[in-house]
Amino acid sequence: MAEDAPATVKAVDAAPPEAARIALDYLSGKVKKPSGDVLLLAVLAGAYIAFGSIAYLVVSAGDGSYSGPQHLLAGLGFSVGLALVVVAGAELFTGDTMLVINRIRDTLDSGTMWRFWGLVYGGNLAGAVLVAFLFVVAGGHLPGDGAVGIAALEAARTKVDKGIVALIASGILANMLVCLAIWVTQAARTVPGKLLALAGPIAVFVAAGFEHSVANMSIIPIAIGIKTFAAPEFWTAAGAAPEAFGSVTLFGFAYNLLFVTLGNVIGGASIGLAYWYAYLRGR
Repeated sequence: MAEDAPATVKAVDAAPPEAARIALDYLSGKVKKPSGDVLLLAVLAGAYIAFGSIAYLVVSAGDGSYSGPQHLLAGLGFSVGLALVVVAGAELFTGDTMLVINRIRDTLDSGTMWRFWGLVYGGNLAGAVLVAFLFVVAGGHLPGDGAVGIAALEAARTKVDKGIVALIASGILANMLVCLAIWVTQAARTVPGKLLALAGPIAVFVAAGFEHSVANMSIIPIAIGIKTFAAPEFWTAAGAAPEAFGSVTLFGFAYNLLFVTLGNVIGGASIGLAYWYAYLRGR
């Protein structure tokens, strides 16, 4: 029994102040990695979030009528992506916005922080677009007489048609929830605990339709790929036409990413700064 005691202690979830210290160590270790490792892990994170986006699209596919429970299930499907990032280990830009804690504590200079963010953002984009391309080539948009493809197109159209203020506000809310999900996983000491901790915040942000830049790096390219390359049979089976999605373009993609990313940075920084002030200030 004495030999089992340390394992029992380690399995106890951390209280908020201890979780804050764990999160600080977690963030501090990120910028110490070699650039090549960071880039590889960022590509993986972009791919993992794209897998979550695919799960979201599959669950969302249907007749187009609004369904709260269906949106909640789609959010739980999307949480697979963040679960892979947290448990397998990868570098996700939206979570890394909490590095502002290190900047405020003056343990990280601005140049290093911006270079790290740039490396992670570029890697996330590459991984997400790669999975989006493979998904379309594999015919992932075809099931249900094209219902999955139409779900992607409609989701992308909604995203690129939003106004600037709405995109920024939605980006703030999305990354507040994503960073909260990552933060609370630091309190859990077991994999099931981490999965349970992150599922709720992620399901809420997806079900509410908030904007996540890395998720959009896969959802919108999937829609662009379908619009550009889908065969006439797809449009016939789906009962739609590419002209209905005229705003789903590379320009619309860039427009969305610009303002959603800005909102994500503000939202992630706000969570990081709040917990720095409450638990880490002056320590």
